[in-house]
Amino acid sequence: MMHAILDHLPVLAIVLPMVAAPLCVVVHRPRLAYLLAMAAATLTFGCCLGLLEQVVQMNREGVPAFISYQLGNWAPPYGIEYRVDLLSAFVMSFVSGMGFVVLAYAPMSVNDEVPKSKHYLFYATFLLCMTGLLGMCVTGDLFNVFVFLEISSLSAYALISLGRSRRAALAAFQYLILGSIGATFILIGIGLLYQMTGTLNMADLAARLPHDHGPRTILVAFAFLTVGLCIKMAVFPLHTWLPNAYTYAPSTVTCFIASTATKVSVYAFIRLIYGIITPGFAFETLPLDSELMFFSLVGIFIASIAAIYQDNVKRLLAYSSVAQVGYMLLGVSLATPTGLSGGIVHMFNHALIKGGLFMVVGCFALRLGSVRLSDWAGAGRTMPLTAMAWGLGGLGLIGVPLTAGFVSKWLLLTGAFESQHWSIGLMMLLSSLLAVVYVWRVVETLYFAEPSEHAKNATEAPMRMLVPTYVLIFATLVFGVWTPYSAGIARQAAIALLGGTP
Repeated sequence: MMHAILDHLPVLAIVLPMVAAPLCVVVHRPRLAYLLAMAAATLTFGCCLGLLEQVVQMNREGVPAFISYQLGNWAPPYGIEYRVDLLSAFVMSFVSGMGFVVLAYAPMSVNDEVPKSKHYLFYATFLLCMTGLLGMCVTGDLFNVFVFLEISSLSAYALISLGRSRRAALAAFQYLILGSIGATFILIGIGLLYQMTGTLNMADLAARLPHDHGPRTILVAFAFLTVGLCIKMAVFPLHTWLPNAYTYAPSTVTCFIASTATKVSVYAFIRLIYGIITPGFAFETLPLDSELMFFSLVGIFIASIAAIYQDNVKRLLAYSSVAQVGYMLLGVSLATPTGLSGGIVHMFNHALIKGGLFMVVGCFALRLGSVRLSDWAGAGRTMPLTAMAWGLGGLGLIGVPLTAGFVSKWLLLTGAFESQHWSIGLMMLLSSLLAVVYVWRVVETLYFAEPSEHAKNATEAPMRMLVPTYVLIFATLVFGVWTPYSAGIARQAAIALLGGTP
């Protein structure tokens, strides 16, 4: 029985949240819908951890380092294949883990920010969003990547629109417009690749594509896919949907989307370059590496400077997220084991850090009724545990040693210096100083400013919200000193993507 379950983990990780979502609508009652969503998220997280352990064990034994699951027993490339390797299992584990922790955190925040009549719809849509994100990671079929991307995106639009501000609907609409443009570009690119090869299986596509001096159609397809995914990743200057979406969505939604959605799009981009198009075509035949480096660095500096001047803390963290995506793409563009592993592990580390910080914002929003920094003045005295969580999470965001943020930034810095990109390494160090400024602005306001009217009578955030928050905050400290299941797996995945043996 257990062996049969283990054999079906790739599809169970998708089916569990996908089936639980309509059941949340059927039960209708908020409490039952929450319990059902929590059970589905817990089981899904367990499935993803089981997949990660299986693939890690396969690597240790030296066998082919991926799990292939054939839907309907149709052999690929004719049938749809789910393929789980180190990279996909790693991303699935932290996406499902964030879904589990955010749902544990959710009830009080959702009660405060979402109308009670829509709670069951909230949990159903949340599960659909998680289904789409996990599906993008597990599928070996390029068209299915688009399908799951749209499932997650449509769910995200709905979740963002549930915010209590009227601007939430406008932010969701703006995200819908730009997201639809990105999705159209991606679909056109997929169609052109299918026209050239007659297959949608990603492994089969990679084998059939003529990468050296191939037809111009391949170049056009790659351009469409790159631009479409850059919109989904919120790469500067295609990031304009992100600040409003993160700012006006309910706090629980922002926690989940900020820690997962852009990371899965980065994952899809890595798959495109290293699994289908090949780095030789992208970085040697084409100058995409230098272009990615340029836009990443410009995005890091401009978004970090924009974050410094924000009074809305959710918007501050949103601009910070645009900058952090730049770090991930820097790792992708370096195309070395160290640089690429830095980009991959930064996806994981940033999910923990930014998820934890947005949870802190949600705690302050519940007790102070505001996410404006000016209203948080002096709240460090009345909400000391919540304020301390911001301080610890901020250290990770800056990249202070003994935090997870330091590990990924150190790998990126090392990768830049190994590749003789000295100027990029120096600019990364300078950009971290900008993070110090906007993190410190909040710390200074919390601890050293005169208490605002909101903060004077505030009480500490409820333990039901603080415990999940501190789980993520302490995880950033744990993975700053213990790295086999973060940087270690990321390095093995990077070596495998580059054609080596993990």
